[in-house]
Amino acid sequence: MTSTNFRNSHSFRIGQIVPSSNTTMETEIPAMLRAREQVLPERFTFHSSRMRMHRVVKEELEAMNREGLRCAAELADARVDVMSTACLVAIMAMGPGCHRRVEEDLRRVARENHCEAAVMTSAGALVAGLKTLGARKVSLMAPYMKPLTQAVVEYIEHEGIEVIDALSFEIPDNLEVGRRDPMQLLDDVKRLNTANVDAVVLSACVQMPSLPAIQVAQDALGLPVTSTAVSTVRQMLDHLGLAPVVPDAGALLAGADAKARVRIA
Repeated sequence: MTSTNFRNSHSFRIGQIVPSSNTTMETEIPAMLRAREQVLPERFTFHSSRMRMHRVVKEELEAMNREGLRCAAELADARVDVMSTACLVAIMAMGPGCHRRVEEDLRRVARENHCEAAVMTSAGALVAGLKTLGARKVSLMAPYMKPLTQAVVEYIEHEGIEVIDALSFEIPDNLEVGRRDPMQLLDDVKRLNTANVDAVVLSACVQMPSLPAIQVAQDALGLPVTSTAVSTVRQMLDHLGLAPVVPDAGALLAGADAKARVRIA
């Protein structure tokens, strides 16, 4: 592909509503889409609005959620092409199906502010990503305290996907979650029951880094491996009508032949 093709390609504005202590979604989402730029012509710019949150506890999550509509209005001013929340547990902890209500509210605010962006949530993206993989049974890992991880499990199961096993690392400080070595997940996953599952969620949390380990874990397990961040990129690309291709980001971003690219060990 020539440099002229790249100069003439379309550019898309990616908007994220991010917890103030999140340091991962503004790292992993651009990393995936920059990797995609190496093989496909579309280009992306990245725009965020932040909600205050330090500790991953229900009280702070509820307070943070109330700031989401302000953030949607701010991103609407930038005329982003797609707008997504960047906190899974803040939505899933509020009860089954909450992502649909949140998406409706954000969409309303975007339209009121003259923005026609596709609107989504990272919580809804994970559910949609697992369904795209055809996963009926999954196992997952999360940094949350056990009650919040259980809320995530119940949320996913309410969407018709059985959770066979879930590991909780019990890290309440959100900055500490973001500092976790993503390659440590390759040891952690050995403690996860993956027998008879259709997919593994290496990180059910958008703040717990996992991108460098996704493809490595998938190759080792011989199963589709994904994360909430990977699922978020997949749904962003779907909303934009773009090919779901990102090199070395697991089956969900392997394109049309995703299942063929899962190498059985």
